[in-house]
Amino acid sequence: MAVTNGVVQLKQTKKELFLSKRKVVFWDRVKLGSLILEHIGLLFAPFYFTWNAFWVALTLGVLTLPIGISLSYHRNLSHRSFKLPKSLEYLFAYFGLHAVQGDPMFWVSVHRYHHQFVDTERDPHSPIEGFWFSHINWVFQHNYLWEKCGKSNNIMDLKKQAYYRFLRKTHALHLLGLALLLYVAGGLPHLIWGMSVRLAVGHHGTFAVNSVCHTWGKRPWNTKDLSRNNWVVGFIAFGEGWHNNHHAFEFSARLGLEWWQLDIPWYIIRLLEYLGLATNVKVPTEIQKRKYSSKIHNEFQQTHE
Repeated sequence: MAVTNGVVQLKQTKKELFLSKRKVVFWDRVKLGSLILEHIGLLFAPFYFTWNAFWVALTLGVLTLPIGISLSYHRNLSHRSFKLPKSLEYLFAYFGLHAVQGDPMFWVSVHRYHHQFVDTERDPHSPIEGFWFSHINWVFQHNYLWEKCGKSNNIMDLKKQAYYRFLRKTHALHLLGLALLLYVAGGLPHLIWGMSVRLAVGHHGTFAVNSVCHTWGKRPWNTKDLSRNNWVVGFIAFGEGWHNNHHAFEFSARLGLEWWQLDIPWYIIRLLEYLGLATNVKVPTEIQKRKYSSKIHNEFQQTHE
């Protein structure tokens, strides 16, 4: 009887795994289709330009990228670089949802695996598998990511919260709702600029951190990976391009460590801290900086050669 139950359970597990993989393939195709659609919309954007549509796209872009992705998904949820009141944490995470880079649990899981396995065969998006894989192709290969990294068992802190489970189950409805709202409010100009233009710019800005910032740029810190500071991506991605800084001090709420390194989310965090809304804000100490300084590391090597 025990053997029979074991066989039944094994068949059930295989069936669930098969259905789960088919579901992932379906969503990979949906993502591919949506990316193609947003780039088609980008081609038509000049013909549907209005200043109202432009300002709608810019406003949504600020809410969803430097606040939603960089401040919330990345620094707050992935690395716990600072604390926010739950109401504000949830609001900012909701902004991030509308950047259409996945729900908070998906994004955080992938990013934590990136740091755990950075620039190895198990990294979800490293240029060691090719520049275009790290830039965009990885987005459509989630079965492959499962095989490399495993399932999302690195986000138990988020899985315990009903809000993030709710966003995972319903995220597509929220995106469709925003698209419908934009169309009703301003027709095709608002839809194309508020969705296609905004998302295409945001996607490639974020993707460039994975690809460009692990390929070209400067390495002021002695990290065991390919991360680099790239000022162009630093500008385009609102401060996320100071990627070698980030990999040296991944706990830090501040990525632009020099005064001239633009870092808009950091300025917002400082404002929130001043208002008493952001607490336990983490930044690297001078001792920690000296430990990872490439200049000091090179001087040490030259002294001992």
